[in-house]
Amino acid sequence: MEQPAGVQIGKRAFFQSLIILFVLMLGAGVLTLTVPAGQYDRTLVEGREVIEPDSFRQTERPDYPAWRWLTAPVEVLWGPDSLTIITILVFLLMVGSAFAVMDRSGILKAAIGRIVRAFGGRKYLLLLVVSLFFMLLGAFFGIFEEVVPLVPLMIALAYMLGWDSLVGLGMSILATNLGFSAAITNPFTLGVAQKLAGLPLFSGAWLRVLIFLVVYAVLAVFLVWYAHKIDRSPEASPVFAGDREARSRYAGADLAAGAPSAQLGRAGAWLLACLALIGVVLVAAPFVPPLSQFSLPLVGVLFFAAGVGAGWLSGMGGRALGKAVVQGLAGIAPSIPLILMAASIKHIVAEGGIMDTILHGASTAFSSASPVAAVLLVYLLALVIEFFVASGSAKAFLVMPILLPLGDLVGVTRQATVTAYCFGDGFSNLAYPTNPVLLICLGLTVVSYPIWLRWTARLWLAMLAVTVVFLAIAVGIGYGPF
Repeated sequence: MEQPAGVQIGKRAFFQSLIILFVLMLGAGVLTLTVPAGQYDRTLVEGREVIEPDSFRQTERPDYPAWRWLTAPVEVLWGPDSLTIITILVFLLMVGSAFAVMDRSGILKAAIGRIVRAFGGRKYLLLLVVSLFFMLLGAFFGIFEEVVPLVPLMIALAYMLGWDSLVGLGMSILATNLGFSAAITNPFTLGVAQKLAGLPLFSGAWLRVLIFLVVYAVLAVFLVWYAHKIDRSPEASPVFAGDREARSRYAGADLAAGAPSAQLGRAGAWLLACLALIGVVLVAAPFVPPLSQFSLPLVGVLFFAAGVGAGWLSGMGGRALGKAVVQGLAGIAPSIPLILMAASIKHIVAEGGIMDTILHGASTAFSSASPVAAVLLVYLLALVIEFFVASGSAKAFLVMPILLPLGDLVGVTRQATVTAYCFGDGFSNLAYPTNPVLLICLGLTVVSYPIWLRWTARLWLAMLAVTVVFLAIAVGIGYGPF
């Protein structure tokens, strides 16, 4: 029986994620019945809504019946975030279909084999280099969801090196997320937050570079330790059984094979050109506002063109090409309801009128807090809000107008407040099942959310310790300029 091309979401992983998200939806609904409704006034600043910190008031509880908790995954398609959600869904389908074509045509195996041969078997060096590359993308350019098309390639690379899909996720999207969190010039979190704080853009870089290096060191130790463990005993992988089918397509491949055929050579050249163009878009987007708004769909279109064009040039006929596209769409489609359910949690909280109440409750804790406790409360609040609002820049406009004056009152520098916000926003991105990027990336593998959480638990604890220490240092030195 012919194996389906591209990524296939495992039934167990799908149903586990479905149950978790359903429980969270019900939990959000219960909160709308128990937490008082409240509201802040908002003003427009450069086209973005900003909260007036002293304007909170309790309001009458909205008429939001319980049956709408169940329809929320559909309602988000015409809600305030509908355009973003639809863009993510279309992006996901394009990536899934393009990857299926590259998988079926043999282009993927040829490309990954060439990368491995270039490192002459020094696979741990390759692991460290790839991880650093993805971290740099996040730290400097604020790239995160845009690297999703590269995740299947890195998973295939991990298979070819004798590891599992967790290593592939670790050296790609996980590394990107940690770089995004340890921001050096990330314009979407650090840049926006510093602008709202009135700080010089990307100021305080000396400490941020140090944070980045420490975070990279922790990630490198974690990945190398785990990869060594899998080398010694492949059965120790928590996804060993689930990975077997996909791994069989790459494990034992002849990495010393000669040059590819002329057709594969042309296909590879086309793929490389498209990837180079994607790279230009990713690098330029933070500095070109119009391009930044459309970077995600543009990357999706370019990656789709890369996969389908490469498949055609490799010699795939129209029928085989169409079949691979359909298989790719079918394989990735189960992730769509998961993303809609994740988005619905914020929708339920917002429709229930309690989002601002949660913000106000957190802000009152600042009045009697010490500077160190206050900066940790900023960190905690960002971690909590991240569960409902995944967008870093949107969250900055939501919480920074409240947090900045409170930090001023208790003696926390604005630079330290911004750093705490960036930590809370970033390091939780791949810990919460409500983040669509996490759901997409897990959907590209057999990794379920519980397995992912268990695998990353040690890393998150290490990151928590590192970030708390650096926040204490920031308060202690009066991290500034102010």
